[in-house]
Amino acid sequence: MTQDMISSHQFTRLFHPDHLHAPKTVSSHDADKIRAWQSSVTPLYLEIGAGKGKHAMLFASNHPDKQLIAVERTSEKFMAFDKLSLSSSLDNLINIHADAIAFSVHFIQPDSLDGVFILYPNPEPHNKNQRWLNMPFFEFLLSRMKAGATITLASNISDYIDEAAGLLDAVWQLPYVKRTIDKSSARTHFEIKYLARDELCQEIIITKPDDYITRFDDVPAVSL
Repeated sequence: MTQDMISSHQFTRLFHPDHLHAPKTVSSHDADKIRAWQSSVTPLYLEIGAGKGKHAMLFASNHPDKQLIAVERTSEKFMAFDKLSLSSSLDNLINIHADAIAFSVHFIQPDSLDGVFILYPNPEPHNKNQRWLNMPFFEFLLSRMKAGATITLASNISDYIDEAAGLLDAVWQLPYVKRTIDKSSARTHFEIKYLARDELCQEIIITKPDDYITRFDDVPAVSL
């Protein structure tokens, strides 16, 4: 952990990656492929909470020059995702059944990701400390990203987006663009449902600056 540098943010709570066990659901074949991808010059993306895989499949199909690791924790959703992916021949997509936090700690190296997707996460209305930008893990996630990499965070909950924007300004000190999602967008099943109900869907696209420093920049992936 980087101890002798001043972090680029004001978040004080510390994430403890050493407390997390490796997900047992990641096969040795997938681990080898993930290791190889992180050594490649091909842009690498991570999707957290991939659900039934609609966005992951679309992204991999539309961007054959990019690689995507899509992680889903819920068994039922992952089974639907896995079935869908087996019917395709997308060699630039790996779907992982695991908790995204433990997976990232064990399998994602620092300075590896070109982008992260967090699309319509649980808004955690009863425990806002569990929202992604309120969690100590968010700092660790930033350390896995290359300079210039982006996080796309989408939600139909205005309070969630407004709070995230406030935290980016005051705490994380990261540049971002906030915008309304077009009604024709259909990246996830949730997005289709919300837009069909005329709900306001918004996204924040966060960019990691060149000189951004976290306390985990020198912490390697545990299992690679």
